[in-house]
Amino acid sequence: MAIASEDDFQHSSNSTYRTIGSSLQADQEALLEKLLDHPPPGLQRPEDRFYGTYIIFFSLGIGSLLPWNFLVTAKEYWMFKLGNSSSPATGEDPEGSDILNYFESYLAVASTVPSMLCLVANFLLVNRVAVHIRVLSSLTVILAIFMVITALVKVDTSSWTRGFFAVTIVCMVILSGASTVFSSSIYGMTGSFPMRNSQALISGGAMGGTVSAVASLVDLAASSDVRDSALAFFLTATIFLVLCMGLYLLLSRLEYARYYMRPVLVARVFSGEQELPQDSPSVPLVASRFSDSHTPPLRPILKKTASLGFCVTYVFFITSLIYPAVCTNIESLNKDSGSLWTTKFFIPLTTFLLYNFADLCGRQLTAWIQVPGPNSKALPGFVLLRTCLIPLFVLCNYQPRVHLKTVVFQSDVYPALLSSLLGLSNGYLSTLALLYGPKIVPRELAEATGVVMSFYLCLGLTLGSACSTLLVHLI
Repeated sequence: MAIASEDDFQHSSNSTYRTIGSSLQADQEALLEKLLDHPPPGLQRPEDRFYGTYIIFFSLGIGSLLPWNFLVTAKEYWMFKLGNSSSPATGEDPEGSDILNYFESYLAVASTVPSMLCLVANFLLVNRVAVHIRVLSSLTVILAIFMVITALVKVDTSSWTRGFFAVTIVCMVILSGASTVFSSSIYGMTGSFPMRNSQALISGGAMGGTVSAVASLVDLAASSDVRDSALAFFLTATIFLVLCMGLYLLLSRLEYARYYMRPVLVARVFSGEQELPQDSPSVPLVASRFSDSHTPPLRPILKKTASLGFCVTYVFFITSLIYPAVCTNIESLNKDSGSLWTTKFFIPLTTFLLYNFADLCGRQLTAWIQVPGPNSKALPGFVLLRTCLIPLFVLCNYQPRVHLKTVVFQSDVYPALLSSLLGLSNGYLSTLALLYGPKIVPRELAEATGVVMSFYLCLGLTLGSACSTLLVHLI
């Protein structure tokens, strides 16, 4: 077991964390360290007073995945709206309703496909559009779309169910694209900060899922009307998005954050937008690397992050293949008893709450433990081992079952344990790879590398979501 501090990780010259291919590259990175990490005379490296920057990044992490988590968690609401019913859902699946039975799969595909396109666009815009413009504009779009979704809660859609489904999918496409630009921009920005700030952002994403799961349980328990519950549910997300916008505006006012945001300006120097002072020793050696293009060099980033990119992609492929399409259709074996535990609260507890809480625990563990390392072969090995989770979930009480009739695990304990294992392994392994990515490249490429790592993540989600639609039809 190894516990690595942020300073050890960030400034170590150990080849485990930094790969040097030539003496020229070593000289260039040495100059980068001098330029980026060492303050001018009289300027000391500030401290994160009261953990303000850490808290802001953690909150922005919550906001980055909050819209998706709230939409996926509101299963009872979608059953009501898409069941062509004017009364709250009873929990029974309408016969022959393809939209209702496979809604989670459609929602997953609608969220991941546009994300891929937006990540490509965001990579091209890294050196062209300032990060604060990308963050604030994407947050504004997210807020506007979520307000539309919230406004539709009280609208009677029983006469145009398919039209409501189409509107929901379109909203999800726009929302997903904007969320991708927001999260990848923020994640790329944290690449210039000490590693614990990246960890705060990633852990915040898991906290967003936990918050949405808890809020869903509270709303279900407190309200007998699905529409009232959903209204309070979505309003909570809307208010938090407004808070995220305010926190991001506050970030640039913190001395600690301003100090580490300086490399963003340096990245523009390398892209040719600005010139270094003529007496700067780094002009002939560093600036020439990126002076001819506004687009960050993709090939060296892909080369250095290939192994970590595979880990991120495969982790989220397995996760999105199972969650939420398979998980949310696993029913209690004692559903006919009529108790609230086996009907109303079974899926919110065993799927959403347990998975998201375990995911949060896995991500938070990386704040103290980083094992295996970025170059270890054990990391891809653990990632591939998660493949065993697919048949284990299928053999639980997934309903409706058309082709595979046999239910092997005859206890409600199994889906709870498997959801916890899925979340814990997803949180720990994915966070390790995402943390390592921006730290194994030169510092001026940290933001662009963050966008590339987000692309790997989205690729895994896209492939997993597409395959999940096939998997649920095979069951």
